[in-house]
Amino acid sequence: MNKVKTTSEKSLTNNSRIVGLLAQLEKINSESLLVEADTARYVTSKILHLAQSQEKTRKEMTAKGSPAIEVILSTLENTRDLQTTLNILNILIELVSVGGGRKASALVSKGGTQILLQLLLSASKDSPPNEELMVQLHSLLAKIGPKDKKFGVKARISGTLNISLNLVKQNLQNHRLILPCLQVLRVYSTNSVNAVSLGKNGVVELMFKIIGPFSKKNTGLMKVALDTLAALLKSKTNARRAVDRGYVHVLLTSYVDWHRHDSRHRHMLIRKGILQCIKSVTNIKLGRKAFIDANGMKILYNTSQDCLAVRTLDPLVNTSSLIMRKCFPKNRLPLPTIKSVFHFQLPVIPISGPVAQLYSLPPEVDDVVDESDDNDDIETESEIENENEADKDHLFKNDDIETDINKLKPRQELGRPVEELKMYEQFFPELSDNFKDYDLVSKEPKPFPSDANLSGPIVVPTAGEEQSVEADHSVKGITVKESNHLQAEECNKRPAFLDLPKRDRNKDNILQQQSDKKKLLSSCQCLNYEIVKGLDRITLQNTSKNEQYYKTGCVMKKESKTSLTSLTCNKPCQHVSSCGSVLFEGRSAQLGKLCFTGVDPEEEDDSSSHSSGEQVILEVPDILPLHDPDLYIEIVKNTKSVPEYSEVAYPDYFGHIPPPFKEPILERPYGVQRTKISQDIERLIHQNDIIDRVMYDLDNPSYSVPEDGEILKFNSKFESGNLRKVIQIRKNEYDLILNSDINSNHYHQWFYFEVSGMRPGIGYRFNIINCEKSNSQFNYGMQPLMYSVQEALNSRPWWTRVGTDICYYKNHFARSSIAAGGQKGKSYYTITFTVNFPHKDDVCYFAYHYPYTYSTLRMHLQKLESLHNPQQIYFRQDTLCETLSGNSCPLVTITAMPESNYYEHICQFRNRPYIFLSARVHPGETNASWVMKGTLEYLMSNNPTAQSLRESYIFKIVPMLNPDGVINGNHRCSLSGEDLNRQWQNPNPDLHPTIYHAKGLLQYLAAIKRLPLVYCDYHGHSRKKNVFMYGCSIKETVWHTNVSAASCDLIEDLGYRTLPKILSHIAPTFSMSSCSFVVEKSKESTARVVVWREIGVQRSYTMESTLCGCDQGKYKGLQIGTRELEEMGAKFCVGLLRLKRLTSPLEFNLPSSLLDFENELIESSCKVTSPTTYVLDEDEPRFLEEVDYSAESNDEQDIELADNAGDYEPSVQEEGLSDSEMTRTHLP
Repeated sequence: MNKVKTTSEKSLTNNSRIVGLLAQLEKINSESLLVEADTARYVTSKILHLAQSQEKTRKEMTAKGSPAIEVILSTLENTRDLQTTLNILNILIELVSVGGGRKASALVSKGGTQILLQLLLSASKDSPPNEELMVQLHSLLAKIGPKDKKFGVKARISGTLNISLNLVKQNLQNHRLILPCLQVLRVYSTNSVNAVSLGKNGVVELMFKIIGPFSKKNTGLMKVALDTLAALLKSKTNARRAVDRGYVHVLLTSYVDWHRHDSRHRHMLIRKGILQCIKSVTNIKLGRKAFIDANGMKILYNTSQDCLAVRTLDPLVNTSSLIMRKCFPKNRLPLPTIKSVFHFQLPVIPISGPVAQLYSLPPEVDDVVDESDDNDDIETESEIENENEADKDHLFKNDDIETDINKLKPRQELGRPVEELKMYEQFFPELSDNFKDYDLVSKEPKPFPSDANLSGPIVVPTAGEEQSVEADHSVKGITVKESNHLQAEECNKRPAFLDLPKRDRNKDNILQQQSDKKKLLSSCQCLNYEIVKGLDRITLQNTSKNEQYYKTGCVMKKESKTSLTSLTCNKPCQHVSSCGSVLFEGRSAQLGKLCFTGVDPEEEDDSSSHSSGEQVILEVPDILPLHDPDLYIEIVKNTKSVPEYSEVAYPDYFGHIPPPFKEPILERPYGVQRTKISQDIERLIHQNDIIDRVMYDLDNPSYSVPEDGEILKFNSKFESGNLRKVIQIRKNEYDLILNSDINSNHYHQWFYFEVSGMRPGIGYRFNIINCEKSNSQFNYGMQPLMYSVQEALNSRPWWTRVGTDICYYKNHFARSSIAAGGQKGKSYYTITFTVNFPHKDDVCYFAYHYPYTYSTLRMHLQKLESLHNPQQIYFRQDTLCETLSGNSCPLVTITAMPESNYYEHICQFRNRPYIFLSARVHPGETNASWVMKGTLEYLMSNNPTAQSLRESYIFKIVPMLNPDGVINGNHRCSLSGEDLNRQWQNPNPDLHPTIYHAKGLLQYLAAIKRLPLVYCDYHGHSRKKNVFMYGCSIKETVWHTNVSAASCDLIEDLGYRTLPKILSHIAPTFSMSSCSFVVEKSKESTARVVVWREIGVQRSYTMESTLCGCDQGKYKGLQIGTRELEEMGAKFCVGLLRLKRLTSPLEFNLPSSLLDFENELIESSCKVTSPTTYVLDEDEPRFLEEVDYSAESNDEQDIELADNAGDYEPSVQEEGLSDSEMTRTHLP
């Protein structure tokens, strides 16, 4: 019978043959296998032959819908014949080996794991077990085990764990058998419970019997044994067992032996396997101590230095670096307290939160470090964690997305009684002013009646509720354009006028400020510069002139006066002199030290500094229309800081213009981070080489710096300055410690300090050692900024990007649990950069980003006020409120003056939609102020498009929401120690006055039914490139949840996408793909979400500007500068004008040459065919250099409170996850 079948098979195709064989096998399965044992053996051998020889057969057997695997597994489960079993195991090995992971997963899904484990259990009962069967069975289990997530659990339940272990114990010399057994043990050990169970049965000791010194024999077995051991040692129990038996020393000795003998580097995988075992065992404190005691730091340091020359050995260097960083003893920051060195007593102490905790700490508590700064609870290896990182982050992120539709739906709530909101009437005089006493552009025959009450489409809203008696009287003969749709509903209402005094603009072009009774600028010259010249040149005023000026090196002087400041030196200038005369009386202030020995010979001719005599003349060229050094000094007098600063930083005094050259994103040299880490490790190994001398210390004001011509001098005692302590480490290397935000114990990122006493041609390394974010754009091409006084005196007054060998990495200084949100063992991070100074004894300033002080804002606003045309521009500057320390918070109103006081013109004036803008709620995000500067300058310019914009909108602008934080050099918080952008839900008028009253302005507009068309809060983003926006959308938020909410049933106006889409077309720095419109729970108290949800503004945005640069558009590959930031502010205005055309085309007619814009723009922005992708990964891809920036094997995932974030919405946190974790929006 069998022979007949065989003959017929020969005439069939291969496909038919395998189908026929499988059919036979299936038939045998249904019959008695004892009777058909020979047939089953024959059929399986034929299938094996076909599978081994023909790829087509293998594909057919594993094709979708093929019953082959089920039939074969069924036979395996039922057969008792050894040869049939071996045949089937070989068939499965063949299929899995060729098909890869997908085929192994298919085998797992069909129940293969349980069948194989059961076969292993039954085969182990034979005495002795069949070696060939055990080899094949373990080989197959080793291949499918990694593809079965429950493999370890299944093995433990079936009781097969110790079978493989006992086989190894009994057959140590049989390498063919124990190799697949070790491979299976390696898979078992990835389950922590299994690892502990195996450890109790002596598996750790067994592995060390296999692992030995250098040998060319059995290297494959050695590699598998090391991998198995590394997995086993991730268990704390096994790691302790290894430490107790002295195996750390054994591993180090073995590593050195392999390092010495493997001269041709053919066994790098074994060397790395030993390092992986050391890495696992040092996850526990005992392991780290044993490593240090065994001189592990020096051993790995020396061996890794030997490997640096060979690029292929980088994995060994990187793993060694990780181990050394982890085992480097955790140090406390050399500070008496992590709290800010400055103290400000709050008027009200919060009941709960971090500020309340700080105030409740007993004075004797050491908050710098914990008693135990080691985190012993980590058993998982970083690589294993990284495999699941995306899943974990995705779940975490989804948890943060708001899923409650009812909470997502905007609900307009005033939140305060209407009577209370009447206090904000004073900030809206434009809604009641009849402009009777103003010198307007034209006089119409019918002036607006100041005492008449009118009805019709005019809206003159106030918070008052009483209606005029004659409100129903109509005015005949007047036609009014159709009102904007936003105001249509209130056209028949007319509250009473506000009775406010009028100013005579003919006599006084400078508007009175409520906070400043005294005029700070009495003799200000009104320069007839156009602030911005045309849409094509909105990057910077008079850019070409500036560049020409700097190329020729000449000095422009004011026509009316030359701004000269004489500084009398105490010593002749050929020596280092400390200059800084008192510049004004009363509350004194002075310029910082100016130290130099004269100018370089080649710069003598065009320099404005002279070294003859004992006087140094600083000539400040007048090329910045909005900058006036004398005015700046006057304003500084009235700026109140907690430390009571009396010095002025030279960059703030001289001013800044963008340099006339491009500054590319820095290319990171390969291996720079591990080189820096290696130098840090040298501190421990060669401690005698470390100077460890304090050079600057705000905690000890009486500390005197030693007189030494070779050392640098530091200072940060000026507005916005931040540098707490400096320690000299080596001759030209300094550790810098930043100050915490006032009334806080963290938020270290912003820095701004002065350096002097340098020598040219020397590379000075600066390490800022107490940063908190887990990653930074300093790892991706961003450079810090430097301002040279010598360069400024040589007609180059600009901040430039400087520094080489820049990187950002975790260091060996630990945060206390108080600073780390209750977690112990959290490390700080280091920003390191090296600078070569161009001039001897220069005075240079370093900053995280382009500084923009509160006094600079006040100066710019006053200059804008004095330069504007009052007949054309309505400009008003008010004080919204006073801050905690008594500084005024400016509120600016900008629009176009009405054409006349004729009724129709006043009607159009008052019915203009509002645009509400704010910025600088986070002091360290100085780029937000530069964007705001661009917006303000554009709005005040003579550009015809700017005039059209002013005629279209009324702008209410709070350019600096956190003046106190800016003044005192904070990074994130106000003086209350809280992130003001997390206080919008329930701002406290005593602790958060600027937020309370800014929200009050918006609530007032809501009360009088004049909701802003757009609200935008300007921010900076520290971990992403380009400029982008966050908005609010119910539908897009629901898309990103796993809730089965029928998002398609939601009806939502997609107008929130229009402005970002417009900006992506017109602003070169703007990236639509980085925008997100998802609402997260952690952001529910931010301005963006509260203004959208409570006030009811649909177009409520946060606009984020990069601190680094751009990776798209015409600025791709360049670091961002103030020119590009100001351009973005101006382009935002242009975008608003185009938005006006799209939202109200009937009443807005402009020349097409100014506003040609594709009609399909709004259509493309509204046809969202698919949800945005919620990407929860690092903002930037990791470098090939695998010494990771954000995590080590003994650290938990860096997930921290959202409040730690730099406002990169929708990141869950800034100092934890990856600061961005951005939602990405893809448009068709």
